[in-house]
Amino acid sequence: MAIEKITMPQLGESVTEGTISQWLVSVGDRVNKYDPLAEVMTDKVNAEIPSSFAGVIKEIIAKEGETLPVGAVICTIEVEGEGRVEEKQTSVEHELLPSSEQTNKQPVKKQAGERGRYSPAVLRLAQEHHIDLTQVTGTGMGGRITRKDLLKLIESGNVPKADAPKQVAEQVQQVEVPKQDIAPKIEASKQQAPSIPVQAGDIEIPVTPVRKAIATNMLRSKHEAPHAWTMVEVDVTNLVAYRDSIKDEFKKREGFNLTYFAFFVKAVAQALKEFPQMNSMWAGDKIVQKKDINISIAVATDDALFVPVIKHADEKSIKGIAREIAELAAKVRAGKLRPEDMQGGTFTVNNTGSFGSVQSMGIINYPQAAILQVESIVKRPVVKDGMIAIRDMVNLCLSLDHRVLDGLICGRFLARVKQILENMNKDNTPIY
Repeated sequence: MAIEKITMPQLGESVTEGTISQWLVSVGDRVNKYDPLAEVMTDKVNAEIPSSFAGVIKEIIAKEGETLPVGAVICTIEVEGEGRVEEKQTSVEHELLPSSEQTNKQPVKKQAGERGRYSPAVLRLAQEHHIDLTQVTGTGMGGRITRKDLLKLIESGNVPKADAPKQVAEQVQQVEVPKQDIAPKIEASKQQAPSIPVQAGDIEIPVTPVRKAIATNMLRSKHEAPHAWTMVEVDVTNLVAYRDSIKDEFKKREGFNLTYFAFFVKAVAQALKEFPQMNSMWAGDKIVQKKDINISIAVATDDALFVPVIKHADEKSIKGIAREIAELAAKVRAGKLRPEDMQGGTFTVNNTGSFGSVQSMGIINYPQAAILQVESIVKRPVVKDGMIAIRDMVNLCLSLDHRVLDGLICGRFLARVKQILENMNKDNTPIY
C-alpha cells in the first residue's frame, strides 16, 4: 500500500493560498477518485477539492479554518495497488468537477430530523429560496447536499419550501463556523484586533471566510499600491437617447437587457487599445504590459463581491459585451461562477452608478494598475454653446497605481473615453 498526498490546488492564476472552510471526510473514510474531500475558499472563488486517488483517508493535516499556500499538503490517502492517478492536480477544470458527475453513487435521502452539515454556499441558496433542506435528496458523498443539488431543484421549480423562519434558523445553526482566524498573514498588517466593547443590544456577526478574503485582498492592494485618483464628467445625452430608443426591441429580440454599462465597457476597451500603458501590472523589477484586453467587472451579492472577466472585450460588439455582463452576473447570483470566469483580468470597470453613487474612489483590483468607477447618470444643467441646457451627465472616477501610471497618461486615457462616449449615437455606434 502507498500513502499519497493531497495538496492545496491553485484555484486561479493569481491565487497563492486557500482556506479550508469545511472537511467533507474523516480519517478512515473510504473515497473514490473525484470524491469531494473538502470545501476550500479563496478571495476569488469557493470550490471543492476532489480526491486524485481511490483509497482510505489516512490523515487530515489541515484544520478547518486554516489558510495554506498552494501546494501545501492538506491530507493523505492510503492507496491500494495501482490506485495512483497519473495526471497531477494542476488543471482547474479537473479540480472543480462535481463528484456527482464522476461517481456511480446513488443519491442518499437524509432521515427526518437528522442534522446535516451544510456548506455556506448551500445555506445561502437555501435561505434565498426558502428551501427546506431536510426534504432535499443529496447526491454528494454520504448523501451530502451540494450546491448543484439546490440549483437543479430551483431550475425545475420543484422546491421544498421551509414552513417558517424557524426552519431557516435551524438550518443556520447547522453551519459550522471556522474555529480559527483564517485571514492570510500580511507582514505589514500583523496587529492585534481592536477590542470593541459589546453592550446589550449589540449584534456580533461572525466574519465569514469570503469577507475575510475580500478584506485581505483590499488591504494588500492599499498597502502595496500607492493609490491616486482623478475624475472627469461626461455628457452622455446622445448615448442615453440612443440606448433608450432601442432597448425594448433589443430585449425582445435577444432575450437580455441592453444596459448603459455595456456601452461604457466598450468605450473603455477601445481606449485601452489606444493607451496600452493602462493595461499594465506592477511586477517588482518590471512592468508587464498585457496584450489581451480583459475587463473585470464587479458583481456584488448581499455578502460578497466577485470580479468576473469579459475576455478580449476590445474584439466584442456592444451586444456581445451586454450578453457577457448578463451571463456573468447571473452566474454570480446563482453560485455558478467558476475560477476560469475570474481569471486573466487586466483592467476593472465598476458600475457604482447602479446604486445611485455619483462620485467614489475604488480600491484597485490587485495586481491590476487601475479601476474605473462608472457613476450614476443624472440630469444636470450645463453650459453648452453659451447657453444653459439640461443634459445627461456621468462622472468617471479613476483610481490608479502610481508605481505604474502617471497623471499624464491617465488624463489622456480618460479624455479619450469621454470622447468616445460623447460621440456614441444611432448614426455611428453599431450594436451588433
